[in-house]
Amino acid sequence: MLSLRPKAGELVFQLFGRPLHPELFEPCGSRSFDRGPYAVTVAITSGGHVVSWRHGSLTLTEVATGVGQPLPQRRRLLSHRIGAERSDRVTCRGGATYQTCFQLESIAPELFWSFQEELVAAGSRRGLFHRFESGGRLSLGAVSWIDVETRPRGLLVQAFHTFPDDLAIVKSQSLFEVS
Repeated sequence: MLSLRPKAGELVFQLFGRPLHPELFEPCGSRSFDRGPYAVTVAITSGGHVVSWRHGSLTLTEVATGVGQPLPQRRRLLSHRIGAERSDRVTCRGGATYQTCFQLESIAPELFWSFQEELVAAGSRRGLFHRFESGGRLSLGAVSWIDVETRPRGLLVQAFHTFPDDLAIVKSQSLFEVS
C-alpha cells in the first residue's frame, strides 16, 4: 500500500473495467452517490483519487496514483503517465461511455500558491476535499479537491491535486455516461 504522496513526475492515470479491491488504496476521504441508473464512489487517496462507477453489471474504476502503486493488469482499459494534456475515450457494452482529459501542469510559485488557496476555498464550499500534512520542506501541505456533478444519465468528475515540492498541479476531468 502506498503511504506517501508520490512525486508529480511519477503519476499514472488508469481505467479498469472492473471493481478494484479497496485495500489497495489508503483513502483520505470518500463519498458515495446513487443516481438511479448508476452509482458511484469517489475517494481521495494519498496518491490521487479513485472513482468507481457502476451501471448494471458494468463497473468502471478510474485511478490516478503513483507508478509504484501495485494494481492488477486484468481488465485494465487504459493506462497513461500523467504529463502533457491527454484525452481518451472508451465505449463500453450496454451503451456506456467514458471520456477523460488530464494533465500535469508546473507553474510559477506565486501562481501555485494562489491556485492552492482557491482550491482550499472551493473545498470548504462543496465537493470532496483533503489537506495533506506538509512533507517537512514547506510549511503548507498538498491539497486534493474533487468536484462531482451528478446528472440523470451521467456523471462529471473534476479532480485537482497539488504537489508543493514540485510546484505542480494535476487536473483531470472525466465523464461517465449511459445511453
